[in-house]
Amino acid sequence: MVDSFLQLPYPAQALCATLVTWALTALGACVVFLMRSPNRNVMDAMLGLAGGVMVAAAFWSLLSPAIEMAESLQMIPWLTVLVGFMGGGILLFWGDRLFTHLTEKRALTDTKQRKNGLKRCAMLVFSITLHNIPEGMAIGVAFGSLAYALESSALAGAWMLAVGIGLQNLPEGMAVSLPLRREGYSPRQAFFYGQLSGVVEPIAAVLGALLVLKVRTCLPFLLAFAAGAMIYVVVEELIPESQTNENKDWMALFTLVGFSVMMVLDVALG
Repeated sequence: MVDSFLQLPYPAQALCATLVTWALTALGACVVFLMRSPNRNVMDAMLGLAGGVMVAAAFWSLLSPAIEMAESLQMIPWLTVLVGFMGGGILLFWGDRLFTHLTEKRALTDTKQRKNGLKRCAMLVFSITLHNIPEGMAIGVAFGSLAYALESSALAGAWMLAVGIGLQNLPEGMAVSLPLRREGYSPRQAFFYGQLSGVVEPIAAVLGALLVLKVRTCLPFLLAFAAGAMIYVVVEELIPESQTNENKDWMALFTLVGFSVMMVLDVALG
């Protein structure tokens, strides 16, 4: 079986690896089926948890690798990361304004609370999806680089990268599906959008493997870009909303828990 896998083209190997990461995203999103009805305290806690997960992922999964990769490619690390990070945040800023403008033209029966919930969900799904694109590309680059690698451990390293990202996707799937459930989506809808955020990884992986040399130059910027988008969503939507709960000190504690879980996964599997 291993020999058959090794005979596959490198883009196909990258596709197989990221199908595993996608499956782990879906597994994390499955948590919504374990909850019969959304509880306000639980859902707010999950918002705080998602915020912590995303802040940790922004640094250890995105910014730190972007800096290291920019240095290895002889780019200016601080400039590359700055441009990418601010670019991601500004894109979400203008997207937020555009979404608000468009929803103002909807029927008057839509309440302000419903609009805000819809906007928050759209931004959350978009930011996690955006975050998964460079991760998929990174896996694709790792497998595509096997064509030039001389070390026998290169394949194992590529798979370890895929496994590490896949395990990180578990809490990310939860970070998307649980807030959607909080906003009134059915368990099936919340699961669908939760797993959908991971669909881009196989697509990006194949693209990364096919264009490994060119895409590798773009990866530091894309990583920082995704980090900026994630931090904007956390600061603008997730943390403020979780702090409207009367038990906001507990919500803050869940943010620390989410950060710690993602930090441990990133550092241990990095």
